[in-house]
Amino acid sequence: MKGMKIALVHDHLAQDGGAEKVLAAFQEIWPHAPIFVVVYDPKHANKFFADKKIETSFIQRLPFGVKKYKWYLPLYPSAVEDYDLSNYDLVLSSSSAFAKGVITQPNALHICYCHTPTRFLWSDTHSYIRELGVSSFIKKILPLFLSNIRLWDKLAAERVDKFIANSKLVQHRIHKYYKKDSDIIYPPVEAKKFFISDRPKEYFLAGGRLVPYKRFDLIIEAFNRLGRPLKIFGTGPELEYLKSQAKPNIEFLGRVSDEDKAKLYQDALAFINPQEEDFGITMVESMASGRPVLAFNAGGAQEIVVLKKTGDFFYEQTWEDLADLIVRFKSENYDPQTVREYALKFDTENFKKQIKEYVENTYYNLNNQQQFKIKK
Repeated sequence: MKGMKIALVHDHLAQDGGAEKVLAAFQEIWPHAPIFVVVYDPKHANKFFADKKIETSFIQRLPFGVKKYKWYLPLYPSAVEDYDLSNYDLVLSSSSAFAKGVITQPNALHICYCHTPTRFLWSDTHSYIRELGVSSFIKKILPLFLSNIRLWDKLAAERVDKFIANSKLVQHRIHKYYKKDSDIIYPPVEAKKFFISDRPKEYFLAGGRLVPYKRFDLIIEAFNRLGRPLKIFGTGPELEYLKSQAKPNIEFLGRVSDEDKAKLYQDALAFINPQEEDFGITMVESMASGRPVLAFNAGGAQEIVVLKKTGDFFYEQTWEDLADLIVRFKSENYDPQTVREYALKFDTENFKKQIKEYVENTYYNLNNQQQFKIKK
């Protein structure tokens, strides 16, 4: 919108995941907007951001501030509050943690695209502490710090004028933990980069970051029993453990290129999603390749998978229930073109169009309301 000065805020640019794809889409819509982050690590961030205007916090300049930024967790609230956003009419934050806590001018509009309320403070506190690679002493005192940060996080949510949730599940969490309403705009998926193949389908596929909550252990156990071919792409702290549990019919591919991943989707019988996801980008990528999804009936899968049209569900999060679904699954019951067409509604271009309209309409309506109050 003409004359509107906009700033983008993100938690940190020290990895490359789904949240960073959202930020990249924001930057493509508003290419001149600066990006404010706690730390920026060019080695691990997407190369897309290499030539962008990035403003970092004081943590960037602390000893090991980039490599060991998690050490400075108690300082994050101060870091985001220190951003100077006084020259901006609109702030658009992309947040799964601290970015929503920025301080804006009284007449500025702050819209937060919330990937989830801060997991380690709310929904996943206990599992977060259990899975940290620190001493038992640190694990005992850590809850004392988290309690204070949790109070700040609740207050930080009050500073947001409008929340956008990336799914119904996240919308529910925003209301539960922050007592705030939100609108849903599904995250961007580069669906048009995936295509249907007529090659034979000979294996099942799973993949993503190999962490405990994604429940790859269920898949391993099911396929150990069934003896069916399975390929798993991705890396993570669970990799070696999962390998040690898997039989020879299960192949671990590690990190794969975008091109190789597209081929893996194309040639799979189906993609398996055994976890509760906030959304689930890999499920959409599989569907964009014309391949159905077999998913645990919870979270984002309920919004992505259409029963018997683009995939099927198992209803108990056990290897037995998953194995039963795999045995009953028939690939020929799914039309690849129908599966793909449904996935295209999540494409990045649709996301950008929805976000642009939402931001501009909200800003326009706010300005009209302020002018009306002044005249009155």
